Amino acid sequence: MTLLAAVLLPWLGAAVLFGQRNDARDVCAWLAGAVVALAIAALACSVPAVAGGDVVRVAWPWLPTLGVNFGFRLDGLALMFAGLVLGIGLVIVLYARYYLAEGEPIARFYGLLLTFMGAMQGVVLADNLILLVVFWELTGLSSFLLIGFWSHRADARQGARMALTITGGGGLALLAGVVLIGSAVGSYELDAVLAAGPALHAHPYYLPALVLVLLGAFTKSAQFPFHFWLPQAMAAPTPVSAYLHSATLVKAGVFLLARLYPALGGSDAWFYLVSAAGVATLLLGAVLALFQHDLKGLLAYSTISHLGLVTLLFGLDRPLAVVAGVFHIINHATFKASLFMAAGIIDHECGTRDMRRLHGLYRYMPYTATLAMTAAAAMAGVPLLNGFLSKEMFFAEALALGDRGWLGWVPAAVATAAGLFSVAYSARFIHDVFFNGEPKNLPRVPHEPPRWMKVPVELLVLLCLLVGMLPGLTVAPLLALAAGAALGGELPAYSLAVWHGLNLPLLMSVLAMVGGVALYVGMHRWVNLHTIELTAYSGKAAFMRMLDAVLAGSGRVTRALDDGSQRRYLLWLLVAAVLAGAWPMWRQGLSAGPLAGQPVAPLAASVWVLGLLAAVATAALHRYRVTAVIVLGVAGLVVGLAFVYLSALDLALTQILVEMVSMILLLLALGRLPVEAPVESRGRRLRDAALALVFGSGVAAMLYAVLTRPTLSIADYFLRNAYPLGGGHNAVNVIIVDFRGFDTLGEIGVLGLAALIIHAVMRRLRWPARVEPGLAADRYPLLLQLLSGLLLPLAAAVALYLLLRGHNLPGGGFIAGLVLALALLVQYLARGRAWVRDRLPESFEQWIGGGLALALVTGVAAWLLGHPFLTSASGHPVVPVLGEVPLASAMVFDLGVFAVVVGATLLALVSLAGRPTRSGV
Repeated sequence: MTLLAAVLLPWLGAAVLFGQRNDARDVCAWLAGAVVALAIAALACSVPAVAGGDVVRVAWPWLPTLGVNFGFRLDGLALMFAGLVLGIGLVIVLYARYYLAEGEPIARFYGLLLTFMGAMQGVVLADNLILLVVFWELTGLSSFLLIGFWSHRADARQGARMALTITGGGGLALLAGVVLIGSAVGSYELDAVLAAGPALHAHPYYLPALVLVLLGAFTKSAQFPFHFWLPQAMAAPTPVSAYLHSATLVKAGVFLLARLYPALGGSDAWFYLVSAAGVATLLLGAVLALFQHDLKGLLAYSTISHLGLVTLLFGLDRPLAVVAGVFHIINHATFKASLFMAAGIIDHECGTRDMRRLHGLYRYMPYTATLAMTAAAAMAGVPLLNGFLSKEMFFAEALALGDRGWLGWVPAAVATAAGLFSVAYSARFIHDVFFNGEPKNLPRVPHEPPRWMKVPVELLVLLCLLVGMLPGLTVAPLLALAAGAALGGELPAYSLAVWHGLNLPLLMSVLAMVGGVALYVGMHRWVNLHTIELTAYSGKAAFMRMLDAVLAGSGRVTRALDDGSQRRYLLWLLVAAVLAGAWPMWRQGLSAGPLAGQPVAPLAASVWVLGLLAAVATAALHRYRVTAVIVLGVAGLVVGLAFVYLSALDLALTQILVEMVSMILLLLALGRLPVEAPVESRGRRLRDAALALVFGSGVAAMLYAVLTRPTLSIADYFLRNAYPLGGGHNAVNVIIVDFRGFDTLGEIGVLGLAALIIHAVMRRLRWPARVEPGLAADRYPLLLQLLSGLLLPLAAAVALYLLLRGHNLPGGGFIAGLVLALALLVQYLARGRAWVRDRLPESFEQWIGGGLALALVTGVAAWLLGHPFLTSASGHPVVPVLGEVPLASAMVFDLGVFAVVVGATLLALVSLAGRPTRSGV
C-alpha cells in the first residue's frame, strides 16, 4: 500500500492546498514540501523489493470486461522516473517559495504543481496502457494550467494553448495506438504487452500502432517537427520550466519509448523512425539554441536537443544505447533543472532574461554564477561532471553501427556536430551572462538571491559533481535497475569509469570541445550573435499560420450555418435525419413484418385522433403563440392517456407532470416575446410542410416495420429480477434507481447542470417589462391565493406518498419531485416571489447539490463494502405496530433524485420568471 500512497499523496495534498489562503505562503510551502517528502518516503519503502529483482504491484478491479485493473507497478525504470518526479519536485517546492512574488496565488500554484506531480506519478507507475493514457492526458491538462499560470500575460496564454494543442493531439494518437496494441496482444496489462514483443511485431497492427505511439511520444518530448511548443512554454514561471521541462513533462515521451522498448523496439521501422526523429531534433535544437537571446529560450532549445539525443539512443536499437539513453535522462534532469533555476534567479534579481543586456554578472552574484557555470559545463560534457559520462557513452554507441554501411557513420557525424554546438551554446551562456563587459540597462541592480533560494541549485549541482566523479558509488545501482527494466532482459556489460583510455569517443569529445569553443569565439568576434533573429523561420510561425487558416475556414463555415435562426438549425437537422433514414430504405427497401396488428378500442382511437388534430393545429396556429402552446398541451395530454391505455402508469404520471412543467416553462418564455410571430411566406410554409410530412411519414413507417416484427426483449429479465435483486415490485422504478442507476445519476447531474446554467444566464439578463392591454389589474388574485394555500400541504403529502411507494407501486423520486415543485411554483404564481422568499429560502442550488450528494453516497457506500458502484441492498424488517416494512438502499438514491428534481425545476422556472426589478415576481 505504500506504492499507492506514493501516487495518491500528491493528489490529496493538491486538494488541501486548493483550499488554503494565498497569503499563507509559508504554510502552503511547508504543506507542499511535507506531502512530497511523505511520498518520497512511501516510494522508498519499496526500494528494497525492487533492488532484489521484484516488481511491486497493487491493483483493484476497474474495467473487468476489458481485463483492466486500476493498479500500479513499480520496477527499476518506474522507480527511477518516480524518484526524479518526486525528488526534483521537492527542491522545486522550496525554490518556488522564494521565486513567486508577494500577492501571487501561491496556494493555487502549489495545488497545480502537486496535481501535475500526481499525474506524472500515474504515468510512470501505471500497470496497464489504458491507465497510462488517462494519466498522460491529466499531465497535459495540468501542465496547461501551470504554463498559463500567469494568465494576465498573452504569451503565457498562447504558450499554454500551443502546448495543449500539440501534446493533446499526440495523446489522441497514443490512445489509438494503445487500442491497437491491446487488440493485437489481447491485453492492456504491461506485463502481457512487454512479453508479447515477437507476436506483436508479426501482427498487421504493429506498424500503425508503432506510428501512433511514436506520435504521442514525439509530441510530448518536443521532437521534430513538434518541437516548437516547448520554447513558447517558457512564458511559464521558472519553477514550472525547471520542473516540467527538465525532469517530468518532456521526459514522459522518452519514458514511453523506454517503457515500450521490449514490445515495440527491435525492428527496422523502429530504427528508422525513432533514430531519424532523434537526429533531426538533436541537430536542430543544438543549432537554434546558439542563436537565442532569451536565457530560458537557450535552455529550451538545448532541452530539445538533449531530448533528441535520448531519442536517437533508443532509436539505435542496441542494448548499450538503451543504457546510455536511460543514463542521460538522469543526468539531463539534474543539470537542466539547476540551469533553469539559475536562470530564474538571474531573472528574479535582474528583472530580465535578455542575454543582450545581461553581462558581467559574475561581479555581482559570484556564487550563483559559479553554480550556473558548473551546471552549464555539465551540459557541455566537460570531464568530471555527469554530462561527460553519458555523452561518452553516446559517442561510443554512435560509432557502433558499422554493420549498416555508410549509414552507420551518420550517427557519429551527427553526434560530433551536436556535441560541438552543445559546447558552443554552453560557452555563450557562460560568457554572455557572467562576463562580456558590463550589464546594459537592467531593470534592477543585480545581487545574490535569498539563501534558501540557492539551496535547490546547490543540491543539483552537487549531484552533477558526485555522479561525474564517483559514478559507481552514486548512480550505478539505480542505472542498472532502470536500464534492466527498460531492456526487459539481461544488461550488457558496460563501465561507468571516468577514464576509458585514448579512444575514438574521447577524440570526438575533444573535437566537440575545441570546435565548440572555436565556433562561439569566432561567431562572437565576427558575426555578433546579438543581431541574429531566427523567429521568422520558427515552427511557431508555421503553427500560427496553420491555426489562422483553420480559424478563418471554420469562421466561414460557421457564418454560413450559424446565423442564429433556430428554424434553420431544425431544418438542417431534419434534412440530415431524412437523408440518413432514406438511404437504407432505398438500398434495402421497407416492408411490414409478419406480426398482425391488435384491435383498437373506438374510444382510444378517437382520443388518438384528437391528439393528431391537436398536433396539426399547433403547426397551423403557431403564429399565435399562447394558443399554440395550449393546443400543444392537449397533444401532450393525449400521449399521457395513451400510456394509461397501455398500462404504463409510471410513464403516464411522468408524461402528464412533465407536460405541466413544460407548459409553464413555455408560457414563461413567451412572456419575453411578442404575442404573435411574424408572417411567413407561402413558399416557406409549403417547404416546411413537405419536410414535416416526409419526416413524419418516414418515422411512422420505420416504427410500423419494427413493431410488426418479432423482437428479443430484456423486459422479462427485469420483471423476474426486480424483486429478488432490487427489492421492489415496480420494475420501472427498480430499473431507474438500481439496474440503470448509473444512467440516472448522469441524468440528474445533467438536469441540475442545465438548471444552474439557466439561472446563471437569466440573472445577467435585463428584460424590459411588457405591459399588454387587457391584463388583469390584480396581479395576485385572492381566489388563487386561497386555493394555493390549500394545495401546498395536500401536494406535499401526495409527493411523500409517491416517493415512499415508488419502489413497489407507480411513483418514485422523479414523479414526487415534479409534484412538489409544481405545488411550490403555484405559490410563486399566486403570491409573488417576495412573499415566498420571506417564508422559504431560495436554496435551490443546495437542493441540487444535496440530492447529487445523496445519490453518490449510496454508490460509494456499496463500493466501500466491496460491491460494484450503486449496488443496492434490500430487507424487510418487522417493526412493532407497523409489521413488516420493506426497505431498500435504493430509496436513498431515489430521495436524491427527488431533491435534484425539486431544486432543478424550481431554479430554472423561477429564474425564467424573474423580473428586472427586485419587487418580486
